[in-house]
Amino acid sequence: MRIGIVGAGKIGGNCARQFAKGGHEVMLSGRDLSKLEPLAGEIGDAARVGTPAEVAEFGEVVVFAVPWDGFDDAVSSAGDLDGKIVIDTTNQYGSGEMPAEGQTAASFHAASVGVARYTKSFNTLTSTFQTEAAFREPEEDRVVQWVCGDDVTAKQVVMGLIADAGYAPVDIGRNEDATVMEAPRRDGAVYGEEYRLADAEQVVAAVTAGEEIPPTPSYP
Repeated sequence: MRIGIVGAGKIGGNCARQFAKGGHEVMLSGRDLSKLEPLAGEIGDAARVGTPAEVAEFGEVVVFAVPWDGFDDAVSSAGDLDGKIVIDTTNQYGSGEMPAEGQTAASFHAASVGVARYTKSFNTLTSTFQTEAAFREPEEDRVVQWVCGDDVTAKQVVMGLIADAGYAPVDIGRNEDATVMEAPRRDGAVYGEEYRLADAEQVVAAVTAGEEIPPTPSYP
């Protein structure tokens, strides 16, 4: 697939590297395009650099890997996202407008992308850990990347990309179910924690049932 990445810093840069390893083309954008040329050169022929609008036009999927306060500007700079699948990697840290009480950050941002097909993923683990954990072997030890969204088909596409990037994809549910995968790190949430598939499936079952999730697992 063609994947545009707006904000190719630590999280976005890791996404670009792993998607390219998974056989996809990527276009990178950020505030200073010249600073992205080394990353594109590192990735190789599968990568190029462009403006946010060029990235949005190029990508079948557009990743927004920017700080919370920069999300609206990034979406505005990207322009027409009609029909595009959006992956939002942000967490609600900053001084900008925040979700209303009881509203998830995913629901809050989904309302900002208009007719785009919103999903949220790649937000629960640090960039360093995501880089180290990609393509871990054996496959049953692969680290989970959670995804939420209201568009089932869009989530299926994103889950395929997650698998191609060397992680185990797990659908936590709709945007309104995203609380457990959102900041801050705390008891009763998966944010900031490593999960593998078997334990993640128990989390999904608990969320679906409206129950507390099981205690955080630990691994050797």
